Amino acid sequence: MTNPYISYPVRITEIVNETPDKQTRSFKLRFIDPEDRTRFRFTAGQFAQLSIAGQGEMPIGIASSPSEEGDLLFTVHRVGRVTSFLHAMRVGDCIGLRGPYGNGFPWEIMAGKTIVVVGGGFAFTTLRAAIQQMLTPEMRSQFDDIYVVYGCRSPDGLLYKTQLRDWQKRGDISLHLTVDDPGSSGWRDHVGLVPQIVRKVAPSGSDNTIAVMCGPQAMIKFSVLALREMRYPPEQIYLSLENRMKCGIGVCGRCNIGKDFVCKDGPVFTLAQLVHSRGDL
Repeated sequence: MTNPYISYPVRITEIVNETPDKQTRSFKLRFIDPEDRTRFRFTAGQFAQLSIAGQGEMPIGIASSPSEEGDLLFTVHRVGRVTSFLHAMRVGDCIGLRGPYGNGFPWEIMAGKTIVVVGGGFAFTTLRAAIQQMLTPEMRSQFDDIYVVYGCRSPDGLLYKTQLRDWQKRGDISLHLTVDDPGSSGWRDHVGLVPQIVRKVAPSGSDNTIAVMCGPQAMIKFSVLALREMRYPPEQIYLSLENRMKCGIGVCGRCNIGKDFVCKDGPVFTLAQLVHSRGDL
């Protein structure tokens, strides 16, 4: 049997500061053995464990789309010991990667539907992967309208700024950016909390609409309330709880929600599943 704790060796090929304070960085990782890249088959919404020898490991959502061949993209916010060590590394350094883990977004169910993507802060990573996958020429025709609401406290906090501008220029996606405080940046998009913008721009719930969401807990809570007011059934609201993951393989027992483990049964759940498991959402 393959040891689930053994990582693939990967090399950092590019580092991008996503925010001016350099607290959030994107890392492109290349498998040292090209055959490992072939073995690493994933879908948007899944996550992997990144490890640094002698320091530990961390679960991080995969920001790449499966349609993007070659290097994998991970966006990491510096919050503790392991992430700080990663942020101190340079292009050419090697780390470990194991996975992929989790269930990803429900592509078969989403096909033919209008999709509403709701994201906040640096939790936009797997949503970036999902949007990129839906916008590929071979997949775009499988969906009706695509709405995206993405918000941060300030314009500086938005990830993937170049790609966001590219998406705004397209005619096959409705992208709405919002910030709590625009400051003096010359901001021209929405100002307000994400749930407020969802109420303003998203279509009403129907048999043909599905919402997918990832972000801070407060944003998720009040965005869910907004969608429920807009008649989205709990079965058609999908939440990614990637921030709860620990070991990735259901051994440590630290990510359970009721009888379910986020790393094995999630991280993507319907609101209906979470209500059934916890009864408090």
